[in-house]
Order: sequence, then C-alpha cells, then structure tokens
Amino acid sequence: MIAPNESRRNHIQRIAEQELANLEKWKEQNRAKPVHLVPRRLGGSLPETEVRQKQQLQLMQSKYQQKLKREESVRIKKEAEEAEFQKMKAIQREKSNKLEEKKRFQENLRRETFREHHQNKTTEFLSRLNSELPNNSACPTALPGPRSSTWARSQAYKDSLKEEENQKLQKMKEEQRWKSELLKLKQQQQEEERARIHRIEQRRVNNAFLDRLQRRSQPGGLQQSGGYWNMNSGNSWGI
Repeated sequence: MIAPNESRRNHIQRIAEQELANLEKWKEQNRAKPVHLVPRRLGGSLPETEVRQKQQLQLMQSKYQQKLKREESVRIKKEAEEAEFQKMKAIQREKSNKLEEKKRFQENLRRETFREHHQNKTTEFLSRLNSELPNNSACPTALPGPRSSTWARSQAYKDSLKEEENQKLQKMKEEQRWKSELLKLKQQQQEEERARIHRIEQRRVNNAFLDRLQRRSQPGGLQQSGGYWNMNSGNSWGI
C-alpha cells in the first residue's frame, strides 16, 4: 500500500472548489432576466367559429387538390404506359410482317424449285422412255407416249390444283389476320372512347364539387348551406 500525498490531494481539492465557485458565479451573472410584455389581445378580429370553418374548408380543398394531383399523375403514367405498349405492338407487328414475308418468299422459292425439279425429272423420264422404246419389241406401239403424256398432264393438273388450294389457304389466312387486326383496332378505339367519356364525366363532377365549395366559401354561402355545416358542427367545431 502506498500512502496518499496529502499536499497534492489538498491542492486538487482547492482547485475543484475554486472551479465550482467560478461556475456558480457565472450562472448567477448569466441568469435569464424576467420578461415584461405589454398586454394585448391575440387571435385576430375574426370569431373562432368562422376561423374553424375556414380551416375546415381549406383542409377539404387541400385534400381534394391532392386527390386531383394523384389522379392526374396516375393518368399521365397510364398514358405513357399505353404509348409504350402501342410502340411495342407496332414493333412486334412489323417483325411479324417481315417474318411472314420471309416465309412467303421461302415458300414460293421452294415451290419454284420443286416445280423445276419435277419438270426436269419428267423430261428426263420421257427422254429415257423414248430412247428405250425401239428396243422393247419388234411391233411398234404408241402406248407409252400417250400414257406418259397423260400422266404428265394429270400430274400438272394435280400441281395446279394444289397451287390453287395453297393460294386459297394463304388468302384465307391473310383475311383472318386482317379481320383480327381490325377487331383489335376496334376494341382499342372503344376502350379509348370509354376512357375519354369517363375522364369527361369525372372532370364534370370535380368541377361541380369545386363550384359548390367555392359558393360555400363566399360571404353568405355558409348561411345558404347551413344544413351542411350544422350537421358537422358538433364534430368539427366542438372543443
């Protein structure tokens, strides 16, 4: 154990007491002074009932304005989304048309290639048949020639029928696609018309409500619609 230094301890205590005394002296010098004001009447010249009514009217109008702003922002957002959707639809429609055109071109090219191949094969078969005809028998016969020509004509007739059927089918597909696009366009126009009528009706109702609020806020408007304010006076203006 080490004994404490009495002189140092006393010195620290004297410093602490001096600092406390200085603090108390500073507090005494910087104490807040009493405030003396001239008495006057506060609250303005309007009665409390009228002030309360104006506050309630301002609150209702501010809520309605906020509602209108929210609806306007939602409408602008929907219009932007609809424009973006229509743009995407136009891009997809253009891609679909290009793909359809490419498929049609490839189909025509395939048919033309098949027709040329079939024609070449038919010509090759007829030429081979004509070259082998004198070696078949001693008695000449004219059966293979007309038979081959009849087969070629029947095959050509079948090809023409198939081509006509393909053209009819393609035409039906085009008409069906055109009808579906017209139906979509008609539905879209109907939706836009309903949305426009809804906006007009909503704007009319909002304007009528604002006109009623404005008439009530004018001098004498509260007395004319006293039933409305008396109905809410017990809940709105009671203290």
